[in-house]
Amino acid sequence: MEKVTAEIQQRDQEEAKGNRQTTTHPGARVCRNLVSLPVLNLGRLREAKALVDKAVKMHKVFSIQGRYPVIREALRARGWVEQRMVCSKRQVHHHRSGERRASSNDAGDNGTDDDNSNDPEKEQNPDRLHNLMSRLVQNEMVYFYWTNCRDAIKTNSLHKEQMTNHFAKAGSFTTKTGLCLNLRNLKWFDSADPDTFFPRCYRLAALDERHDFIDDYRRTACTSLLKYIVERDQDVQGQRISHSIQTVKDKKLRKQWSRPVDISQMINSALRVCQEFLESLDHSDLDTSLDTQCTPTQEDGEAEIKSSDYLVPRCEAMLQRMKRVNPQLDMEGIHNIWIIKPGAKSRGRGIKCANRLDQILSLVDGDPKLIRESKWVVQKYLERPFLIHGTKFDVRQWFLVTNWNPLTVWFYKKCYLRFSTQPYTLDKMDSSVHLCNNSIQKHLRPSLQRHRSIPADNMWSVDQFKTFLCTQDQEAQWDTVVVPGMKSALIHTLQTAQDLIESRKNTFELYGADFMFDRDLCPWLIEINASPTMAPSTPVTARLCAAVQEDTLRVVLDRRVDCTANTGDFQLIHRQAAVEVPRYVGINLLVEGFTLKGPCPPPPLKSCSRSVPRHRGRIKAKNPLAEK
Repeated sequence: MEKVTAEIQQRDQEEAKGNRQTTTHPGARVCRNLVSLPVLNLGRLREAKALVDKAVKMHKVFSIQGRYPVIREALRARGWVEQRMVCSKRQVHHHRSGERRASSNDAGDNGTDDDNSNDPEKEQNPDRLHNLMSRLVQNEMVYFYWTNCRDAIKTNSLHKEQMTNHFAKAGSFTTKTGLCLNLRNLKWFDSADPDTFFPRCYRLAALDERHDFIDDYRRTACTSLLKYIVERDQDVQGQRISHSIQTVKDKKLRKQWSRPVDISQMINSALRVCQEFLESLDHSDLDTSLDTQCTPTQEDGEAEIKSSDYLVPRCEAMLQRMKRVNPQLDMEGIHNIWIIKPGAKSRGRGIKCANRLDQILSLVDGDPKLIRESKWVVQKYLERPFLIHGTKFDVRQWFLVTNWNPLTVWFYKKCYLRFSTQPYTLDKMDSSVHLCNNSIQKHLRPSLQRHRSIPADNMWSVDQFKTFLCTQDQEAQWDTVVVPGMKSALIHTLQTAQDLIESRKNTFELYGADFMFDRDLCPWLIEINASPTMAPSTPVTARLCAAVQEDTLRVVLDRRVDCTANTGDFQLIHRQAAVEVPRYVGINLLVEGFTLKGPCPPPPLKSCSRSVPRHRGRIKAKNPLAEK
């Protein structure tokens, strides 16, 4: 510290004499930063040294990667001093290129949607005192790291008292492929069924899952036909349902494929497929033949539906049976739409919707690299979501994990809604209709047909949503259905990943979960993002993102000192009973035992002729003198 002080005083003397030339110093990095230091008087320097000494003594030195002004100001208000991460332009370029590769190739656990800048040169800090204090702690140990990239800090090289905001190996639930795989193991942790809160999902690069998806697609086509018949008969919600299985827009294809179809034959085939599926669940299909049945698919073009009123009761009965084993039957709709996602990309990149099997498989087969690395996932699309003024939306919900053993989860009471720019329709599969990511919708112009109550920035706060629910006489649903459903889905997801995360004390992580609601306001988990964006892109996010960052520090810092400290809008929703880990006693290992002796040889057999004696050792030559 004395060396830095001497250099600063020397710099002040040179500037006072009018000498603006850069002097030579032992460290090039120190010289570059000293050039930008302002002229300071001794009183200012003493003040900075006193604050730094106090912060170092109390272990209050932090470092931030990326532009997080809320975190920086909140830590400074608590008496922390920043040690700036100084990196060259070459390092910045290397880091950015690495982030691009990770985001496109899924380097294990890169389920992030953080679009904040990571360029330290763009960080503007007009406070000269903090700049000086940052120089004074340049060689001190950092006790708090906040980064926007998990790989920025090697957690295995940290001291136990150092804190960081990322757990290692969190890709088991922050990537689409990891989430798809992990939730299948929920039965080993809880009696809950993942199909009640997570739309079923398949990895198309895995051959067995590819076959399972094809079977699921064809079975869903059958249930879609049955629902179509029932809903056409009931005229659900007074809406006129089209009398075609699929609308073929191309006139030439319509003339080629349009033909009358005996609907009773199709329905009987669909009923038979559903019956075989139910029998397979009860293992009562073991003695049946494996002949392939003709199943209705949505690849046969337009089919003209004839009268089938007498089959409606059979369809209703079968749908009731299927609903008992398929909790997603109501939200599936009748169009058999699936959403195809690259397993590692975030912010809605590369996501497409399709309802034809050949289109889905061709989309996946077009990128051999993603197939080789098992990166494509296909998930059942929520065809019947809860709409606001006829527009689709999703919900960004934050939650905080402060420990994995025991699992400790905090739920944030505030969230926000993200709207699409176009009114909801299933007639087209455009991303402007079906994707609500702000990184996509902010580049699109809102439709003139969209309701004027939806703002141009496509966002609502949770309070605005509650107000809307009041107008629909559904205000109580938020506290009785939505919030409990989101909490339960998050806890179950974390339970399946608990054994795969490298738990470390003094580590925490803030996640952003995306939910959609069905018509009954039941929440469905879509994905979980590490490093959720904190960019103040709209007035809603500017307010809520600042609040969640401040409340995160209240939980991880203030509550460590005072267990009764205010945690803001964070609510502790799960704290698992501690699991005792057996102590390592390798230094006291002791092996006890005894040597195994070979069995005694049997006595030689007696014979009439004298046998040659057996010798176990070397045969020694006999001394004739000794015999005499």
